[in-house]
Amino acid sequence: MQASFAAAKPFAFRAEIAAYAILGAVALLALTGPALTGLDPLTQSVSGSHAGPNAMHWLGQDHLGRDIFTRLAVGARLTMMVALASTATAISLGAVLGLLAVVAGRWAEWPVFGAFDLVRAMPSILLAMTLLVALGPGVPSVTLAIGIAFAPIFAYVARAAWFRETSAGYVAAANVLGSPPLTTLVRHIAPNIAGAIVTQAAIIIPRAITTESVLSFFGIGVTPGTPTWGRMIADAVKYVERAPLAALVPVLALSAVTLAFALLGDRLRLRWDPLRKGTST
Repeated sequence: MQASFAAAKPFAFRAEIAAYAILGAVALLALTGPALTGLDPLTQSVSGSHAGPNAMHWLGQDHLGRDIFTRLAVGARLTMMVALASTATAISLGAVLGLLAVVAGRWAEWPVFGAFDLVRAMPSILLAMTLLVALGPGVPSVTLAIGIAFAPIFAYVARAAWFRETSAGYVAAANVLGSPPLTTLVRHIAPNIAGAIVTQAAIIIPRAITTESVLSFFGIGVTPGTPTWGRMIADAVKYVERAPLAALVPVLALSAVTLAFALLGDRLRLRWDPLRKGTST
């Protein structure tokens, strides 16, 4: 058994390094990609429609003659921004509101978690689509819709971590000393459950990326014309036989980023989960 764990450690370490490398490369692409080419991701060129890679257009041009590399870089920036912002929104709406409801008592916990149960009953993509119909397209609307869709997950993770920590001796000692419940939460419990929240965030981020890409693919995410990976795939899939690179590039980028976040989330779970400490490093 110990030998199997020892054999798994080098592979897990390499997977974590690969995940950081992929995410670092995507961050570098998002920050410097448009500046490297000096091209506008919205500029069209009829003569360059479906052109292959060349010295100016490193990954070629799409059906409207727009530079694929520049659009990929701008799409990486928007996709990552929406994923991170929506995850932060989910934490704020889920974990923070859930913990405050638990601290307040049953009279607040029941209605708050009842609302979370209603939200959790719907698939995240379907719920996000429904909210976007009411909110309209745009980056803020997409961010809020995805954040609401994933908020119940953080609420229940925070609630479970709260009950785990309140059974510990240091919480009982704080209660004996007369510490108010909210003070105990902020000073003592919150730092100890931060690891569970961060681990869950690393797991939710790839799901948020996928959700945003699906919404953009169907044309109900960000405003039309805004380059995102989902929109790039939707535009290129009609011409995939003629110009497969335009569809393959965003698909590979989306797959690599979601896989990297999934690997990172799994490593964080193994590292910070108190029930699994010692099984992997």
